[in-house]
Amino acid sequence: MSTTKTAPGVGKLDAVVLDVPDIRAAAAFWTGLTGARTEQDEGDDWLTLGTPDGWSVALQAAPDLVPPQWPGQEHPQQLHLDLQVPDLAAATVHAVELGATLLRENDEWNTLADPAGHPFDLCYAEGNPGTTIMGITLDCPDASALAQFWASLLGEPVVYDSDGIAMLGGDKPVLFQQVENYTPPDWPDPERPQQLHLDLLVRDLDAAEAAALELGATRLPGGSETFRVFADPAGHPFCLCR
Repeated sequence: MSTTKTAPGVGKLDAVVLDVPDIRAAAAFWTGLTGARTEQDEGDDWLTLGTPDGWSVALQAAPDLVPPQWPGQEHPQQLHLDLQVPDLAAATVHAVELGATLLRENDEWNTLADPAGHPFDLCYAEGNPGTTIMGITLDCPDASALAQFWASLLGEPVVYDSDGIAMLGGDKPVLFQQVENYTPPDWPDPERPQQLHLDLLVRDLDAAEAAALELGATRLPGGSETFRVFADPAGHPFCLCR
Protein backbone atom coordinates (compact mmCIF):
# COMPACT_ATOMS: atom_id res chain seq x y z
CA MET A 1 0.00 0.00 0.00
CA SER A 2 1.28 3.44 -0.88
CA THR A 3 -0.04 6.98 -0.80
CA THR A 4 1.87 9.86 -2.38
CA LYS A 5 1.03 13.56 -2.53
CA THR A 6 1.20 15.29 -5.89
CA ALA A 7 1.35 18.76 -7.39
CA PRO A 8 -1.83 20.32 -8.86
CA GLY A 9 -1.39 18.47 -12.16
CA VAL A 10 -1.52 19.40 -15.84
CA GLY A 11 -5.18 18.66 -16.52
CA LYS A 12 -8.31 16.90 -15.30
CA LEU A 13 -9.76 13.71 -16.74
CA ASP A 14 -12.64 14.73 -18.98
CA ALA A 15 -13.62 11.63 -20.95
CA VAL A 16 -12.80 8.03 -21.74
CA VAL A 17 -12.92 7.76 -25.54
CA LEU A 18 -13.62 4.44 -27.28
CA ASP A 19 -12.85 3.88 -30.95
CA VAL A 20 -15.83 2.09 -32.47
CA PRO A 21 -16.88 1.08 -36.00
CA ASP A 22 -20.55 1.94 -35.37
CA ILE A 23 -21.26 4.87 -33.05
CA ARG A 24 -25.02 4.27 -32.84
CA ALA A 25 -24.62 0.60 -31.94
CA ALA A 26 -21.97 1.42 -29.34
CA ALA A 27 -24.14 4.18 -27.86
CA ALA A 28 -27.10 1.83 -27.57
CA PHE A 29 -24.95 -0.74 -25.76
CA TRP A 30 -23.30 1.60 -23.25
CA THR A 31 -26.55 3.47 -22.63
CA GLY A 32 -28.33 0.21 -21.90
CA LEU A 33 -25.53 -1.01 -19.64
CA THR A 34 -24.89 2.14 -17.59
CA GLY A 35 -28.04 4.23 -17.91
CA ALA A 36 -26.02 7.00 -19.57
CA ARG A 37 -27.56 9.87 -21.51
CA THR A 38 -26.26 11.68 -24.58
CA GLU A 39 -24.28 14.83 -23.72
CA GLN A 40 -22.91 15.67 -27.19
CA ASP A 41 -23.89 14.29 -30.59
CA GLU A 42 -21.81 15.17 -33.67
CA GLY A 43 -23.50 12.78 -36.06
CA ASP A 44 -21.57 9.78 -37.29
CA ASP A 45 -18.15 10.99 -36.07
CA TRP A 46 -18.46 11.57 -32.32
CA LEU A 47 -20.93 11.07 -29.50
CA THR A 48 -20.44 11.65 -25.77
CA LEU A 49 -22.45 9.86 -23.09
CA GLY A 50 -22.75 11.02 -19.49
CA THR A 51 -23.29 8.33 -16.88
CA PRO A 52 -25.41 8.86 -13.76
CA ASP A 53 -22.26 8.52 -11.63
CA GLY A 54 -20.46 11.40 -13.37
CA TRP A 55 -18.26 9.77 -16.03
CA SER A 56 -18.14 10.87 -19.66
CA VAL A 57 -17.75 8.04 -22.16
CA ALA A 58 -17.15 9.29 -25.69
CA LEU A 59 -17.47 7.24 -28.85
CA GLN A 60 -15.22 8.07 -31.80
CA ALA A 61 -15.84 6.70 -35.28
CA ALA A 62 -13.13 4.21 -36.33
CA PRO A 63 -14.45 2.19 -39.29
CA ASP A 64 -11.18 0.24 -39.58
CA LEU A 65 -10.82 -0.52 -35.87
CA VAL A 66 -8.60 -3.51 -35.14
CA PRO A 67 -10.29 -4.82 -31.99
CA PRO A 68 -8.32 -6.35 -29.15
CA GLN A 69 -8.13 -10.10 -28.83
CA TRP A 70 -8.10 -10.75 -25.11
CA PRO A 71 -6.11 -12.37 -23.61
CA GLY A 72 -2.81 -12.30 -25.50
CA GLN A 73 -0.40 -9.72 -26.86
CA GLU A 74 -0.77 -10.13 -30.64
CA HIS A 75 -3.68 -7.66 -30.65
CA PRO A 76 -3.86 -6.90 -26.92
CA GLN A 77 -6.23 -4.72 -24.97
CA GLN A 78 -4.65 -1.41 -24.00
CA LEU A 79 -7.16 0.03 -21.55
CA HIS A 80 -10.42 -1.22 -20.11
CA LEU A 81 -13.29 0.04 -18.00
CA ASP A 82 -14.07 -1.52 -14.62
CA LEU A 83 -17.71 -1.39 -13.58
CA GLN A 84 -19.26 -2.26 -10.22
CA VAL A 85 -22.55 -4.14 -9.93
CA PRO A 86 -24.65 -5.39 -6.99
CA ASP A 87 -25.50 -8.72 -8.68
CA LEU A 88 -22.74 -10.15 -10.85
CA ALA A 89 -24.78 -12.92 -12.46
CA ALA A 90 -27.72 -10.70 -13.34
CA ALA A 91 -25.49 -7.90 -14.65
CA THR A 92 -23.60 -10.36 -16.83
CA VAL A 93 -26.80 -11.73 -18.32
CA HIS A 94 -28.00 -8.19 -18.99
CA ALA A 95 -24.74 -7.22 -20.69
CA VAL A 96 -24.86 -10.29 -22.91
CA GLU A 97 -28.46 -9.53 -23.84
CA LEU A 98 -27.31 -6.05 -24.91
CA GLY A 99 -24.66 -7.55 -27.20
CA ALA A 100 -21.61 -8.20 -25.00
CA THR A 101 -19.53 -11.37 -25.23
CA LEU A 102 -18.56 -13.18 -22.03
CA LEU A 103 -14.80 -13.82 -22.11
CA ARG A 104 -14.04 -15.17 -18.64
CA GLU A 105 -15.93 -15.83 -15.39
CA ASN A 106 -14.46 -15.38 -11.92
CA ASP A 107 -15.88 -15.46 -8.42
CA GLU A 108 -15.82 -11.68 -7.89
CA TRP A 109 -15.70 -10.30 -11.43
CA ASN A 110 -16.39 -11.28 -15.03
CA THR A 111 -14.56 -10.11 -18.14
CA LEU A 112 -16.66 -9.32 -21.20
CA ALA A 113 -16.23 -7.53 -24.52
CA ASP A 114 -18.58 -4.87 -25.84
CA PRO A 115 -19.95 -5.19 -29.40
CA ALA A 116 -16.86 -3.38 -30.77
CA GLY A 117 -14.58 -5.87 -29.03
CA HIS A 118 -13.37 -3.72 -26.13
CA PRO A 119 -12.94 -5.81 -22.95
CA PHE A 120 -14.47 -4.54 -19.72
CA ASP A 121 -14.90 -5.99 -16.25
CA LEU A 122 -18.08 -6.30 -14.21
CA CYS A 123 -17.02 -6.40 -10.55
CA TYR A 124 -19.23 -7.47 -7.65
CA ALA A 125 -19.82 -4.71 -5.08
CA GLU A 126 -22.37 -5.52 -2.41
CA GLY A 127 -25.07 -2.88 -2.15
CA ASN A 128 -23.82 -0.93 -5.18
CA PRO A 129 -26.56 1.34 -6.62
CA GLY A 130 -26.90 -0.36 -9.99
CA THR A 131 -24.12 -0.45 -12.57
CA THR A 132 -21.50 2.24 -12.03
CA ILE A 133 -18.04 2.91 -13.41
CA MET A 134 -15.35 2.22 -10.82
CA GLY A 135 -12.35 3.27 -12.93
CA ILE A 136 -10.27 2.91 -16.06
CA THR A 137 -7.35 0.45 -16.12
CA LEU A 138 -4.26 0.85 -18.31
CA ASP A 139 -2.10 -2.13 -19.29
CA CYS A 140 1.60 -1.34 -19.07
CA PRO A 141 5.08 -2.85 -18.60
CA ASP A 142 5.69 -1.06 -15.26
CA ALA A 143 2.65 -0.17 -13.17
CA SER A 144 4.56 1.87 -10.59
CA ALA A 145 6.34 4.04 -13.15
CA LEU A 146 3.22 4.74 -15.21
CA ALA A 147 1.21 5.53 -12.08
CA GLN A 148 3.75 8.18 -11.15
CA PHE A 149 3.48 9.76 -14.61
CA TRP A 150 -0.31 9.92 -14.52
CA ALA A 151 -0.34 11.07 -10.90
CA SER A 152 1.74 14.07 -11.94
CA LEU A 153 -0.34 14.64 -15.08
CA LEU A 154 -3.70 14.52 -13.28
CA GLY A 155 -2.63 15.87 -9.91
CA GLU A 156 -4.04 12.83 -8.10
CA PRO A 157 -2.28 10.74 -5.43
CA VAL A 158 -1.09 7.17 -5.85
CA VAL A 159 -3.22 5.41 -3.23
CA TYR A 160 -2.14 1.84 -4.00
CA ASP A 161 1.04 0.34 -5.47
CA SER A 162 1.85 -3.33 -4.93
CA ASP A 163 2.38 -6.57 -6.83
CA GLY A 164 2.15 -5.07 -10.30
CA ILE A 165 -1.03 -3.08 -9.62
CA ALA A 166 -1.21 0.65 -8.92
CA MET A 167 -4.12 3.04 -8.48
CA LEU A 168 -4.70 6.78 -8.38
CA GLY A 169 -7.30 8.31 -6.09
CA GLY A 170 -9.78 11.02 -6.94
CA ASP A 171 -13.36 11.03 -8.20
CA LYS A 172 -12.39 9.08 -11.33
CA PRO A 173 -9.80 6.46 -10.35
CA VAL A 174 -7.17 5.40 -12.85
CA LEU A 175 -5.57 1.98 -12.37
CA PHE A 176 -2.49 0.34 -13.86
CA GLN A 177 -1.84 -3.37 -14.32
CA GLN A 178 1.57 -4.71 -15.20
CA VAL A 179 1.54 -7.01 -18.24
CA GLU A 180 4.37 -9.32 -19.26
CA ASN A 181 5.58 -8.83 -22.86
CA TYR A 182 3.39 -5.75 -23.14
CA THR A 183 2.75 -4.57 -26.72
CA PRO A 184 1.94 -0.84 -26.86
CA PRO A 185 -0.19 0.93 -29.48
CA ASP A 186 1.74 2.85 -32.12
CA TRP A 187 -0.78 5.46 -33.17
CA PRO A 188 -1.43 6.36 -35.98
CA ASP A 189 -0.03 3.07 -37.40
CA PRO A 190 -3.15 1.10 -38.53
CA GLU A 191 -1.43 -2.19 -37.68
CA ARG A 192 -1.10 -1.17 -34.01
CA PRO A 193 -3.89 1.37 -33.52
CA GLN A 194 -5.24 2.85 -30.33
CA GLN A 195 -8.46 1.31 -29.02
CA LEU A 196 -9.31 3.80 -26.30
CA HIS A 197 -7.77 7.04 -25.12
CA LEU A 198 -8.26 9.60 -22.38
CA ASP A 199 -9.14 13.26 -22.92
CA LEU A 200 -7.82 15.73 -20.35
CA LEU A 201 -9.21 19.22 -19.94
CA VAL A 202 -6.62 22.01 -19.61
CA ARG A 203 -6.75 25.81 -19.47
CA ASP A 204 -3.68 26.63 -21.59
CA LEU A 205 -2.59 24.24 -24.34
CA ASP A 206 0.92 25.62 -24.69
CA ALA A 207 1.65 25.46 -20.97
CA ALA A 208 0.02 22.02 -20.67
CA GLU A 209 2.04 20.66 -23.58
CA ALA A 210 5.31 21.87 -22.07
CA ALA A 211 4.43 20.33 -18.71
CA ALA A 212 3.35 17.00 -20.24
CA LEU A 213 6.55 16.73 -22.29
CA GLU A 214 8.64 17.47 -19.21
CA LEU A 215 6.91 14.61 -17.38
CA GLY A 216 7.80 12.16 -20.16
CA ALA A 217 4.95 12.37 -22.68
CA THR A 218 5.62 12.25 -26.43
CA ARG A 219 3.88 14.58 -28.89
CA LEU A 220 2.06 12.68 -31.66
CA PRO A 221 0.73 13.84 -35.04
CA GLY A 222 -2.70 15.40 -35.19
CA GLY A 223 -4.60 17.98 -33.24
CA SER A 224 -6.22 21.35 -33.81
CA GLU A 225 -6.64 24.71 -32.12
CA THR A 226 -8.62 23.00 -29.36
CA PHE A 227 -6.67 19.78 -28.70
CA ARG A 228 -3.25 18.15 -29.04
CA VAL A 229 -2.30 14.47 -29.14
CA PHE A 230 0.34 12.78 -27.01
CA ALA A 231 1.46 9.35 -25.84
CA ASP A 232 2.29 8.44 -22.25
CA PRO A 233 5.58 6.60 -21.50
CA ALA A 234 3.85 3.25 -22.17
CA GLY A 235 2.57 4.39 -25.57
CA HIS A 236 -1.09 5.09 -24.71
CA PRO A 237 -2.37 8.08 -26.71
CA PHE A 238 -4.15 10.84 -24.82
CA CYS A 239 -5.37 14.31 -25.73
CA LEU A 240 -5.02 17.64 -23.98
CA CYS A 241 -8.16 19.64 -24.75
CA ARG A 242 -9.48 23.09 -23.96
